[in-house]
Amino acid sequence: MAEMTPDQAAAAAQAAADDASAAAETATEAATAAQGFADQAAEAAGGVLHGVTGGAIDPFVFRLAIFVLAIFVGYYVVWSVTPALHTPLMSVTNAISSVIVVGALLAVGVDAATDGWLSKGFGFVALVLAAVNIFGGFLVTQRMLAMYKKKERG
Repeated sequence: MAEMTPDQAAAAAQAAADDASAAAETATEAATAAQGFADQAAEAAGGVLHGVTGGAIDPFVFRLAIFVLAIFVGYYVVWSVTPALHTPLMSVTNAISSVIVVGALLAVGVDAATDGWLSKGFGFVALVLAAVNIFGGFLVTQRMLAMYKKKERG
C-alpha cells in the first residue's frame, strides 16, 4: 500500500469536502422543493377534506397532523446521516437559521400599536433562538473541523 504525501492527502481531503458540500447543496435544494410541494399538497388535501366531511375536520387539525409526522420523519432522517456528512449538514442548518433570522426581524419590526405585542414578542424569541443556533452551530463546526487538523509539534 503506497503512502500519500501531505499534498496528496490535502488534495483528497479538499475533494471530499467539495463532494460533501455539493451533496449538502443538492439535498437542500431537494428539501426546499419537497417542502413547497408538501405545503401545496397539505393545503389542497386540507381543503378537500374539509369540504368532503362537511366541515367535520378542520384544516388546522390536518396541518397539525402533517407537522407531527414531519417531526418524526425529520428525526429519523437526521439520525441516519453518516458521520462524514455532519459538518456539511451543520453548515446547511446554519444557512436555514439565517433565513429564520430574516423572518424574525420582520416579525420584530411590526407596528405594535396595530398588530399587537404578541407578534413582536414571538419575533424577538425567534430571533434570540435562531441567533443562538447559528453561533452554536458555527462553534460546533469549528470544533469538528479542528479534529481533522494535524497537530503541530513544537
